[in-house]
Amino acid sequence: MDIVKEVLEKQQKDLEKYKSINVKKHLEVNIDVGHLMLADSNYFDNEKFKENPEQYLLDLTRDNTQLLVNGIWELETERLEESIVAKLPEPKFILPRAKKLPVPKPLTKWEQIAKAKGIKKRKKDTKVYDAELDKWVPTYGYQRYKSEKEKDWVLEVPHNVDDKTDLFKQKRDLRLERVARNEISRMKNIARAKKIQTPRVGFVSETTATAKQLVTAATIAKSSTASVGVFQEKLPNEKVARGIGVKELIPGKKRKRSVVAMKDEKSRNLEIMDKVLNKKPKLDIDKAVSIQKQEARAEKNSAAESEEGTTKKRKGGKGKRKQGKHSYGKKAGKKPKGGQGKRNPSKRPLGRKRR
Repeated sequence: MDIVKEVLEKQQKDLEKYKSINVKKHLEVNIDVGHLMLADSNYFDNEKFKENPEQYLLDLTRDNTQLLVNGIWELETERLEESIVAKLPEPKFILPRAKKLPVPKPLTKWEQIAKAKGIKKRKKDTKVYDAELDKWVPTYGYQRYKSEKEKDWVLEVPHNVDDKTDLFKQKRDLRLERVARNEISRMKNIARAKKIQTPRVGFVSETTATAKQLVTAATIAKSSTASVGVFQEKLPNEKVARGIGVKELIPGKKRKRSVVAMKDEKSRNLEIMDKVLNKKPKLDIDKAVSIQKQEARAEKNSAAESEEGTTKKRKGGKGKRKQGKHSYGKKAGKKPKGGQGKRNPSKRPLGRKRR
């Protein structure tokens, strides 16, 4: 009996180490199994927290975790390779995000071609053995450039190249050109991902001119010559700008003259001579009658003026003095008034000048 009692007491002590899976709360907690999240809105006991903070937080966390695990075990489960798996439902809570959802990185032009043709990327070796240097050298990076510099310390000049040609500089320029070409390809991939139109040559920039602006500039430059672009040769597939204001954009358009080629000059001169020699006078009867009336009226007025002058001479006697306009006799007119202090310099002074 003593042995049985000891076993039962030991089992009871072992059970006391593990708490029950049944947790009771005053208020029901909100469990979101889809997010594996639990929100506890029960009262937080400050007195117990002050007595033993670590133990109180440990017990609170254990109870809430137990409730969450109980909610997971209520779901449908299935066995998958010696493991029990539960399918989580759709989440209930809408969690805010500090940033927007990540967008998959767009493929480059080469990646699109490789995907279409089924080309798989192979992992390259970081180092290869160089027989000339008798050591392992990296396949890329600045250490690779150093190894190439050690290997190419002397270069053989081909027969078709000038002896004074700097082959080291030529090789360095080719390497820099390759680096620049790769940089342009990288920038084009970025522009393609952001859906920005890129020019056919060069790279994207805020000051890059569009095709329409380039055609307009070429048209203006071509029309800036003395002949306003008449004798300028046309390039193959050259486009002419449309919708350009003649007065605003094309300089010299106001003073443009009709320029004729040398082969057409003879025919043009012959046309002018035919117009001059075969010109017929245009008869305008109304205009001729009006001119004749004006001439007759002018002759009549001149004859009347001459007749009036002869009659005045006959009336005047020999011994009589002609009463002038400015005489002071009884029959003379009134004495002219003064200018009242105002003198007009344009008019001559009347009367004799006193000395």
